[in-house]
Amino acid sequence: MAVVRSALSLGLLALTGCFYSSEAGKGLEARVDKLDKDLRAEQKAQAEKLDQQLPRIDQKIAEVTKALDSLDQASRRSGADASVQLQKVIEDLAQLRGQVEAYTHSLDQLQDRAAAADKKPADDVPRPTDKKEFFALAQSKAKSGDIQTARALYLDFIRKWPKDDLAGDAHFALAESYYAQDNCPEALPEYGQLIKNFGKSKSVPLAYVRSGDCFARLKNPEAAKLAYEQVVKDYPRSSEAKLAQKGLSALKKGTPSKGKK
Repeated sequence: MAVVRSALSLGLLALTGCFYSSEAGKGLEARVDKLDKDLRAEQKAQAEKLDQQLPRIDQKIAEVTKALDSLDQASRRSGADASVQLQKVIEDLAQLRGQVEAYTHSLDQLQDRAAAADKKPADDVPRPTDKKEFFALAQSKAKSGDIQTARALYLDFIRKWPKDDLAGDAHFALAESYYAQDNCPEALPEYGQLIKNFGKSKSVPLAYVRSGDCFARLKNPEAAKLAYEQVVKDYPRSSEAKLAQKGLSALKKGTPSKGKK
């Protein structure tokens, strides 16, 4: 079985651009680094935009002050001239007030986005020292719908205990979270890590099925066929084998399988 699984991994490598290669982890780190750089660049751009808008706010405040002075002068006038001048000042004030409120709202949004960029998911979540409690915390966050925090915790778990069997479960949980969002490019490397490094995991058959589903969705029927056939061959009596058979049938019809149990 190990020989067959290795052969499949090599086949997937040739067909899919290294989804299951030994460089998968480095590829993930590169993507994370790129995302971090992009986020920092966006934050810098926001800060520069904020710096550009502050002088405009000061200018508007000065205009409001001038308008108020004009209002004070108009209040001391009499007759039609005072009435016209007063109406004009009121209109100017209303316009300026709307502009200042719009700029203030824009500034608040920029500040909120900058604060969010600095704060990473799960930063405020205490990490248990016990690995089982740590993993259970990640699971609870996932079940409650806090997917971003759950992903951050799963990744932290993998970094702390990379060889532990639960690390394989963490890879699978990460993959499933991406698969549920139809994000196959992110899901495939996680399924690949499980298959490659945790071959005895009970989740491996389903990881193969999900990989087949993803390859089919990504218009790579050859790789999808290999993944499905591996399940049928290695786990012929499993429920996953039935899913794989459905996947193979869908490939023949040219329709990507949904891969749901």
